[in-house]
Amino acid sequence: MTNPLRHGDPRLPSLPPACAVVIFGATGDLAGRKLIPALYNLHVRRLLPTGTVIVGLGRRDLGGDEGFAAEMRARCEEHSRTPVSDPDWSGFASSLRYLAGEFSDPALYTRLRERLEAEPTTGGNALWYLSVPPSAFPTIVENLAAHDLSDEADGRASRVIIEKPFGRDSASARELNGIVNHAFAERQVFRIDHYLGKESVQNILVMRFANGIFEPVWNRNFVDHVQITVAESIGVEGRGKFYEEAGALRDIVQNHMLQVLSFVAMEAPSSFDAEAVRSERAKLLKAVRELRPEDVVRGQYAAGFGDGKAVSAYRDEADVSPSSEVETFVAARLRIDNWRWADTPFYLRTGKRLPKRVTEVAIQFKRVPHLPFSYAASEQLEPNVLVMRIQPDEGIALRFGAKVPAPRVVIRNVQMDFEYDTSFQEAPAEAYETLLLDVMRGDATNFPREDAVDASWRIVEPVLESWQRDGGATHPYESGTWGPEAADQLLADDGRR
Repeated sequence: MTNPLRHGDPRLPSLPPACAVVIFGATGDLAGRKLIPALYNLHVRRLLPTGTVIVGLGRRDLGGDEGFAAEMRARCEEHSRTPVSDPDWSGFASSLRYLAGEFSDPALYTRLRERLEAEPTTGGNALWYLSVPPSAFPTIVENLAAHDLSDEADGRASRVIIEKPFGRDSASARELNGIVNHAFAERQVFRIDHYLGKESVQNILVMRFANGIFEPVWNRNFVDHVQITVAESIGVEGRGKFYEEAGALRDIVQNHMLQVLSFVAMEAPSSFDAEAVRSERAKLLKAVRELRPEDVVRGQYAAGFGDGKAVSAYRDEADVSPSSEVETFVAARLRIDNWRWADTPFYLRTGKRLPKRVTEVAIQFKRVPHLPFSYAASEQLEPNVLVMRIQPDEGIALRFGAKVPAPRVVIRNVQMDFEYDTSFQEAPAEAYETLLLDVMRGDATNFPREDAVDASWRIVEPVLESWQRDGGATHPYESGTWGPEAADQLLADDGRR
């Protein structure tokens, strides 16, 4: 018999070579909630390459490697999707290292280089994760280049991972890209958007291009409109200072939602090669028409109820101005100027303090041209809708009409459901697990390219400039509702809901 242990699981890609995962800002919230738990879960699933070391850099003195390991265990026990066990943690903790210092201090990078050279199992390969505010990017990148840590001499890999936001507008994004590309070639740069690591987002391409029944009707001739929703039931959760500077249009629409839109609307790539896929996504974003102020509704949550308890208004949150006009809700109508989607509207909606947490894409198809059934038989019949649920309850649902068992013809909407949990008997991996493993392999398929980032800023920038120049209405909405009435009117004006 064939030994499966010798040949490996054919469903899994071959493991990449070992490397050093260097996390700048390792004591911050992102590292503790997402990055370290993701790396621990890769270790538990035996997907973390043997010999990999994880080096945390932060300003706080944690008492060296042991102190860092103790703090990260506490964070993993709180946030890991799999329980922390002593045997698994013991093996994982042996790979943890920690250096304390200021990111602007050249001596820190000298110590870092010496520490990495003392790790023979990594082969000199390194991933630099910038889990820090964007203002710290230039300092870190310039020091990495100055200490010869960004080059890929002698066949070693050196890749930098940048968290969003990628700038505040086109000009700042280009400036940031210029700084990063001065030290790293574009193929070494991985701009991470965790939405693109979700299995349900990646499955959009598989569903479209691996099944012959969908692609023929995936166009303006059959699709009436598309709705993309990113709803959160929580408020700003202590991030008032960040939200006052960003707002929902920058925080969610410019990156997460436009990237999901690119998966939904892009043309088929010639292959599943990283550059082929990224080129089609960028081409789609370049075809999206610039937003106009009249195509966007912005809202801000007022006091109300969330998760069964009274919650305060956005203006009463910490670090928020009592007269703030910053949006916590955005509804927008987009148009794509190409042959596939001309005259087909795409409606985007995102907000905080909405009734529930849900991210989904709804493809509503056109009504049939003629119904031979009586009005009474079909008055409740809705158009066909294909809904791709990204989170939670990941899956796909299709709504269609069917006859109710009865002596006369009565048609009712019914639904077919596919759910990841029940079909595959396991929950999908966390997005950061997928994306970190992709970077180790050097696979940039699920990472936005520089031109795609520039195109996404071009789409939203006219509205940002208009709000800054002319102000404009910010519609209040009660916490626990689906946003301001003006957002519903945006669709109602087009005869949709």
